[in-house]
Amino acid sequence: MMVFLRRFFALLVFAALLSACEKAPDFKNLDITGNKQFGSEFSLPDTHGKTRTLADFKGKAVVLFFGYTHCPDVCPTTLAELSQAMQQLGDKAKDVQVLMVTVDPARDTPDLLGQYVAAFNSSYIGLRPANDAQLAQVAKDFRVYYAKSQGKTPGDYTMDHTAASYVFDRDGKLRLFARDGQGVEPWVHDLKLLID
Repeated sequence: MMVFLRRFFALLVFAALLSACEKAPDFKNLDITGNKQFGSEFSLPDTHGKTRTLADFKGKAVVLFFGYTHCPDVCPTTLAELSQAMQQLGDKAKDVQVLMVTVDPARDTPDLLGQYVAAFNSSYIGLRPANDAQLAQVAKDFRVYYAKSQGKTPGDYTMDHTAASYVFDRDGKLRLFARDGQGVEPWVHDLKLLID
């Protein structure tokens, strides 16, 4: 009987340890691991014309951000917060790739987009859909809303768009839906969990 109780107790301890190991990380952002409602891949040209996919960044956590260079508030704020997070990550920042997909390819030329993202961090990469259909497809895949909001003159407009980012882990699995403009701390916290 004693041997049985020892084995039973050992199995309980093993099960508890296994359960603790399998516990999901305590993310600050919305954990969407396993959610099939959002895209899991993309294929878009960067500012040098090279087609980029998630596989290009295997081994890194990837932040996929949708925005545009003429954005007056949300986009620069989020890119600046991510830049500060990269600084706080120190050497671990090399394990994170930030990608910005423009929702305004008409104005965001490759040169402009490349300079814009590099102004926040030299490692950032801008992705520019080749045409309206490609933009519509990636936006549909990731459930990103975007629409032109006309200003007073034809060339004067803003782009309304979803103010959030998607974060993939080192294996290319979609893990987080991150609200833009949330501050630096949640970025640092969650990116550390994904790259450690």
